[in-house]
Amino acid sequence: MIKVEGLRKSFGGNAVLRGLDLEVPTGAITVIIGRSGGGKSVFLRHLIGLVRPDAGRILVDGVDVAQLGGRPLDDVRRRYGVVFQGGALFDSMTCGENVAFPLREKLRLPRAEITKRVDAALGQVGLEGVETKYPAEVSGGMRKRVAIARALVTEPEIVFFDEPTTGLDPVLVNTIHQLIADLHRRHRFTAVMVSHEIPEIFEIADLVGMLYEGRIVAIGPPAAIQASDNRIVRQFIRGEPEAAQ
Repeated sequence: MIKVEGLRKSFGGNAVLRGLDLEVPTGAITVIIGRSGGGKSVFLRHLIGLVRPDAGRILVDGVDVAQLGGRPLDDVRRRYGVVFQGGALFDSMTCGENVAFPLREKLRLPRAEITKRVDAALGQVGLEGVETKYPAEVSGGMRKRVAIARALVTEPEIVFFDEPTTGLDPVLVNTIHQLIADLHRRHRFTAVMVSHEIPEIFEIADLVGMLYEGRIVAIGPPAAIQASDNRIVRQFIRGEPEAAQ
């Protein structure tokens, strides 16, 4: 389980996270929703260990990763897979080399084993035969699939998704969401996703949390969040304008 307690972070005097608390159940898909610029990606970077909090704890199976550095933090990160916003593929590498990258960096496997795992990972996302193509030579949807294959190729226990469908049309959004759900059913990893895709995200989430002004103001199963009488939640998921102050 991932447990976040009292997480606080400011940049240049601007408070982004203001005492955020959250429990992420093991084996579930937990989705954090909220406005653009509201701190969702900053929160995710804390979980990954890319940013240190000003205060608070991030417990992964009881270990406070916010206090780790060097090899102990690297050891925790070996349990992670990450799908970055926009995919973040290396343009100078082929799709196959992109997927192989974490295997070389984290596991240092023999070449034959790397090739086997890359082929299997691309096959799982329906991209057999693209190993030699460069990211610029494939579609946006295919680049997203390559990024997901790269995140899963090390068989991680925990996968972080940072706005995985940004820039895609509605049909591709649903395709990528369904792919994530299918892979989750197959591998049962713990997933933490930040997303603005309302209402589509409710179809695959086990738990949805609403981030507002640096705190989780509501959390629950998708049906409960959709039926919430919380004013902030209602305004966000229904696209209602805020009342004038």
